[in-house]
Amino acid sequence: MAVSSGRMITRSRRALTIVDLFAGAGGLSEGFRQAGFVVKAGSDYDPDAAATYRRNFPRAKTIVGDVRDPIVREAILGVARGADVVVGGPPCQAFSQVRNHSRIIDDPRNSLYREFVNIVGEVRPKAFLMENVPGMAQMGVKEQVAQDLSLNGEYLVEPQLCDAADFGVPQTRKRLLFLGVHRSLGVAPPTLAGSGVTSLVTLNRYDGKAIRYVVSSREHLGQNLADVLADPFDTAAVTASQAISDLIKLTAGRQDDLLSEGLPPAESAYQELMRRGLSDEALVNNVSVPKVLADTALRLAGIPAGGNHRDLPDELLQRYISGAKWGPHNGTGRMSRRHYYAYRRLHPDMWAWTLNTKADSVYHYSQARCLSVREFARIQSFPDKFTFTTDDRKGAIEGRIDGGAAHSRYRQVGNAVPPLLAHAAARSIADRIRESALEDASVDGATPRTN
Repeated sequence: MAVSSGRMITRSRRALTIVDLFAGAGGLSEGFRQAGFVVKAGSDYDPDAAATYRRNFPRAKTIVGDVRDPIVREAILGVARGADVVVGGPPCQAFSQVRNHSRIIDDPRNSLYREFVNIVGEVRPKAFLMENVPGMAQMGVKEQVAQDLSLNGEYLVEPQLCDAADFGVPQTRKRLLFLGVHRSLGVAPPTLAGSGVTSLVTLNRYDGKAIRYVVSSREHLGQNLADVLADPFDTAAVTASQAISDLIKLTAGRQDDLLSEGLPPAESAYQELMRRGLSDEALVNNVSVPKVLADTALRLAGIPAGGNHRDLPDELLQRYISGAKWGPHNGTGRMSRRHYYAYRRLHPDMWAWTLNTKADSVYHYSQARCLSVREFARIQSFPDKFTFTTDDRKGAIEGRIDGGAAHSRYRQVGNAVPPLLAHAAARSIADRIRESALEDASVDGATPRTN
């Protein structure tokens, strides 16, 4: 026990609570929920992402709108006050350098980031997590953000660059995490420790009679991490096939959902983890697969697993191959450079590269097709019971991003924080809060103590 402001404080195992700002579909919330947190609320400007959040977190309050709107902001503050942890990934459009004598929090393009900092300052949670793109780690910016988030020393802040693949996500995805704890807790912010597999395992190209890609690795502390990656029952590192091989029979043009009892037996521990919580009668949603053009199928046949457009012979780089005309013609008779990013095939024995928000950002390692939203979600570590949807309203509505419902679902997955990465952060934050004898004390009036 500890004494604070003349009041005896006892440790408790009550569930910790979070509020998720700029929540999107809810990747951070899902990871924290899996770690035992109660999700009080999530907010986002995009009504389609908010619809997904509402469906998957029915007990939480979903707040839709611009956080800079006074009504929306007050709604967020009304539910956030008293939350143990505030999390979020505010867009940060401008990375002003220290040498420019301009702080990023003062740049009007970063008003959403400023709102996150200000809400933390008003709510004063025990801890917070802010995630952002790796570019924020550039010289001077990371230090600025840590200083802003410290709120003049009230919080201890630890920035760290993490790769999701080091935390059991079948995808390399680097995110800069700022983990902060209130100084009164008397504990340091946690440092996340992953497997380190991404720095030791690579996919190498061999150009012989046939181009092929092969996984190789260096030993670490006497252990070959390629063996860890190849083991379907070891979830420290997960390959593309270990993530989605049980969905291999999905076909291009498929539209129907899938009954979970129709799934083949899980082929890896990761697949078992993703299926957890599904009943035999449950529907596995988001298994529709876009149609594939004849030209695309021909090109995919010329790309080995793990490869891309650079592996294509010259005749497959022509704009039109099968004779079918599609899309605008650039006048050269060849594919435009903007098409090249699309022709990338997964390797079954390696994790995926960073997914973006488009269906054609990745193709199956053995089938001539894109991935379904469910397979996107598997690679992002969303469980199968997590459903991606859109707002029922049609047409243009405030906050909606153009592109249609199908594209919105891919975008929601592609923009999310992988839940397994969020889970690792959540457990570390929970451990820090539990370590403190001030767990049940209000931050207000608490007597700071040092290690």
